[in-house]
Amino acid sequence: MQYSPEHISQLVGEIYRNKSRAVFATLVRLIKDFDLAEDAMHDAFKTALEQWGKKGVPSNPLAWLVSTGRFKAIDRIRRESKFDPLQEQQVWQMDAEAIDPSRLVDKAIEDDVLRLIFTCCHPALSLDARTAMIMREVCDLTTEAIASAFLITPSTMAQRIVRAKAQIREAKIPFEVPPGHELPARLETVLQVIYLVFNEGYYASSGKSVTRVDLSGEAIRLGRLLYILLPDPEVAGLLGLMLLHESRRPARTSSKGDLILLEDQDRSRWNRDMIEEGLTLVEQAFSSKPPGPYALQAAIAALHAEAARPDATDWRQITGLYSLLLRISPSPIIELNRAIAIAMLKGPEAGLRQIDAILERGDLNSYHLAHSARAELCRKTGRTDQAKASWERALALAQQDPERRFIERKLSELGT
Repeated sequence: MQYSPEHISQLVGEIYRNKSRAVFATLVRLIKDFDLAEDAMHDAFKTALEQWGKKGVPSNPLAWLVSTGRFKAIDRIRRESKFDPLQEQQVWQMDAEAIDPSRLVDKAIEDDVLRLIFTCCHPALSLDARTAMIMREVCDLTTEAIASAFLITPSTMAQRIVRAKAQIREAKIPFEVPPGHELPARLETVLQVIYLVFNEGYYASSGKSVTRVDLSGEAIRLGRLLYILLPDPEVAGLLGLMLLHESRRPARTSSKGDLILLEDQDRSRWNRDMIEEGLTLVEQAFSSKPPGPYALQAAIAALHAEAARPDATDWRQITGLYSLLLRISPSPIIELNRAIAIAMLKGPEAGLRQIDAILERGDLNSYHLAHSARAELCRKTGRTDQAKASWERALALAQQDPERRFIERKLSELGT
């Protein structure tokens, strides 16, 4: 069947958006080189644009893309090897692992994403390198976006990623899910990475939109895969946490893309199916050993999800959960969230004292949400000048367009 160029372009674009990292993951396994696999993947999609309109769309597009990418990589190595014995050996090995596209099913390709995650989270890599590799290689975030999430310069992040790739190559880190007895030791980093990916999708660090549904959706998919592989309470906690947060997506922005705070959201628009699934997972996360950080955060999200109205929120229990979370996983951001809960429970003055203590220590001075929280509490206590100063500081730090518009509206309400 012949397709128009517009139809082919739309189809290839859709596959690229939804499945390109799965194709890339399989090519990494076959080629064993991140950069060559990336080039091969792009070459395969380019070839699809050129050929599918003339020869028809293959019955298994993902397998076709993997097979085509592999051949493109072999051709490139042969062109550039200049009789290098090591590269010739690489070509020989790739030829020996010939692919029958008809047997390369989608599930096998998708499972390669999980293998890629564990490869990038190998203990030989530093924690920062593992997270950066997942965000770059699994989620296809730009180096600039990853650097923003880490609060470092793009050049520093680029060097970190290059070093991590070299270490994987030189140490011959295997492309595999580790055996069962090694999984728990690797789990903490994998969970952290998946949650960082989710956060970048649920609350984008910069850009024109509050969210990136592709990233949060990918993180949830990876969480489901991991839960099937290892139904650990903390895996259940993380998956439940992501689902409970994601359930609020439809109500988080207006029709114009403007930010709507939790207390102002239309809760009838929350996804009840996600909430029910998330609540079930929270119960499972608390069913055996003492709850870990993700289970506790999921429990907090569950309390928000169960409140029919903002004034029905159990802030006392939320404050207690944040206190427990701080003891097992100290973090200034968790401390900030606890301060906001204290403000809701005991009044804005109590919360403001907590936030001022955090900022006086020098923590979160470059975190716009800390200044936004302080600004709102200052407004509630009648400290208009301080509220204005904090909103202005938040505006200078915010990189997301809807947030900047939100802050500008807050400044306008103060009469500035």
